[in-house]
Amino acid sequence: MKYHVKIDDQWFKVEIENPRARPVVAQVEGETFEVWPASELPLQPAQGPVAKPEPVSPPPATVAEAPAAPASPAECANAACAPIPGVIVSIAVQPGHTVQVGQELCVLEAMKMNNTIRAARAGTVARVNVSVGQHVKHGEVLLEYAE
Repeated sequence: MKYHVKIDDQWFKVEIENPRARPVVAQVEGETFEVWPASELPLQPAQGPVAKPEPVSPPPATVAEAPAAPASPAECANAACAPIPGVIVSIAVQPGHTVQVGQELCVLEAMKMNNTIRAARAGTVARVNVSVGQHVKHGEVLLEYAE
């Protein structure tokens, strides 16, 4: 989907291939950004001034260890993936549990803040791939749905 967005009297070309994928991959004037929605509420028009996103350069990879690739959008469509790297603090579900959209799945600590990971879709938990105290990377599959 292509959009023209006006921010502070300046127009930007924004292209989003799949707004339902997580993370949402948006191209703004040819630069690619990954966006993790804070909630699953329908998009609302922006109220007030909106800042242009600044690209963030990843740190250079070391020769000893190349970063693992995050799960693909297809993998995350039938799973819950880590939106940021961190440590699993608690797990609220087990295999066989039925979850609803917005239900707490686990808590991920990142930068001394607890981040509740919630179900982006309803379904039955087939497999929990993490344990309390485990370090996870961005995009790592935390749990998988049965359907």
